Amino acid sequence: MTAPVFVVEQLPGGPEFVLDGSEGRHAVSVKRLNPGEDVVLTDGRGRWAEGVVRAAEGKDRLVVGGLEPVHEEPAPTPSLTVVQALPKGDRGELAVETMTETGVDMIVPWQAARCITQWKGDRGLRSLAKWRSTAREAGKQSRRVRFPEVAEAMTTKQVAALLAGADFAGVLHEDQDAGSEPLATAELPTRGTIVLVVGPEGGVSPQELAAFAEAGAPAYRLGPSVLRTSTAGTAAAALLMGRTGRWS
Repeated sequence: MTAPVFVVEQLPGGPEFVLDGSEGRHAVSVKRLNPGEDVVLTDGRGRWAEGVVRAAEGKDRLVVGGLEPVHEEPAPTPSLTVVQALPKGDRGELAVETMTETGVDMIVPWQAARCITQWKGDRGLRSLAKWRSTAREAGKQSRRVRFPEVAEAMTTKQVAALLAGADFAGVLHEDQDAGSEPLATAELPTRGTIVLVVGPEGGVSPQELAAFAEAGAPAYRLGPSVLRTSTAGTAAAALLMGRTGRWS
């Protein structure tokens, strides 16, 4: 197993660093790391350094040494953005967690017409904070050093503009009679950006499908079975990771 990952605001400038606060507490009191064990420190934006535990002090201080040099992981290409319609309950966090583990680079919450969940006022701010916290924790758990960005919630008009600027754009749609093609055989770019829309449980409305098609994002289907909105993005991301060579 690879070394556990811990997040710091900025990579240390020297060979030794004291990890404290919530990350230090997790390392000392939850992971119970001991001197001699390997760790990875990252800023979550691609910069990272391997280190070795020198000492565990109290309940929340981990002294890490041997941190030079600092590495930088290049941004993957093609990048993958998933526009995720707001699911009910905690299924939004489930979608964010599994898409992060799969390797999605950006997640865009979308207030679709048929979404039951509404992000308004303080509730919307809390929900966005939960999605971002979930992406951070899932990034650590899956040993990523470049975590996905969770954008502000977008309207359909804003999503259409995002799709128009992509090198490949598509909308997952389960209705084979609607003219959707298999995502498994779609022609994909080797570089640039891929943006995929995942609709709500009630499906993408005809008006939304038309707006997205006009922006250059036709409908695609994954397979013969219908996936829930909280799992469709992860399944599609796994397919695209394999087809683009990012999982090679």
